[in-house]
Amino acid sequence: MTEPLTEQELDALRTITTPTIANAIETFDVRPRSAGFMDSSIRCIFPELGAMVGYAVTAKIRARERSGKALAPWQMWEEMAKIATPRVVVIEDLDPDPIGSFWGEVNGSIYKGLGGVGVVTNGGVRDLPEVRATGFHFFASCVLVSHAYVHLVEVGTPVSIGGLTVEPGDLLHGDEHGVTNIPIEIAREIPRAAERVETHERRIIDFARSAGVSVDGLRKLFGAPREEA
Repeated sequence: MTEPLTEQELDALRTITTPTIANAIETFDVRPRSAGFMDSSIRCIFPELGAMVGYAVTAKIRARERSGKALAPWQMWEEMAKIATPRVVVIEDLDPDPIGSFWGEVNGSIYKGLGGVGVVTNGGVRDLPEVRATGFHFFASCVLVSHAYVHLVEVGTPVSIGGLTVEPGDLLHGDEHGVTNIPIEIAREIPRAAERVETHERRIIDFARSAGVSVDGLRKLFGAPREEA
């Protein structure tokens, strides 16, 4: 098993935007470019908080009606203890149309106290001013008013959020653009790869913004062969 990243290595990832993380991952050719990230149904609720990085703790919930299969909240807390810090709680809402929020000031405070840095859910969140003040990240499909009959029905199993399957322990990175999975085996190499990507892009951007910009010059920067006359 790969050792968890050090705080210094995590800090390095926090300084990088999620799109640049995605670009860096592409350079390793470890997965299709159309895979490994959540779709636009999952949005960042607090973009001003910057990047969120952490290991996934997973669960599933329902809220539309009562259920005799509800798990005790401490079963999720115990599950958290199995995952390295920092932790991102990833909760799949099984209701076809989210109606009850698991997330508000109370659970946000509990999970932050237990080493959580944020939540990612295809369900809803609430108590936005109170949670924003704590620095706890919210990524969700919507904002809701009530908790309805929200309850845990499963913990510690794979979940599907925004088209991405998330396993317990997966390393996630998210910011105002969305959420992506960082393959553990290349996580330590991502900052250097991101630097190479940004250096290449900066040459293109600087030239595009210069007085001497031209199609021929851009073709050379993109590595396209010049057509013979």
